[in-house]
Amino acid sequence: MTATALGLLSGIALGFAAAFGGFSAFLIVLAFGAMGLIAGRVAEGKLDLSQLTNRDRG
Repeated sequence: MTATALGLLSGIALGFAAAFGGFSAFLIVLAFGAMGLIAGRVAEGKLDLSQLTNRDRG
């Protein structure tokens, strides 16, 4: 799936959440979408979180 298609699907999902669920549903869908994006980027190896976890403690 291309980035354009994924963006389109995300926009449609957010639009439905805003239209039928109100602003709070929109924010919940947006938050879960962002978490899914981060998890997907980590799983694909395109986002490296080792800098956050292997900091010097000295």
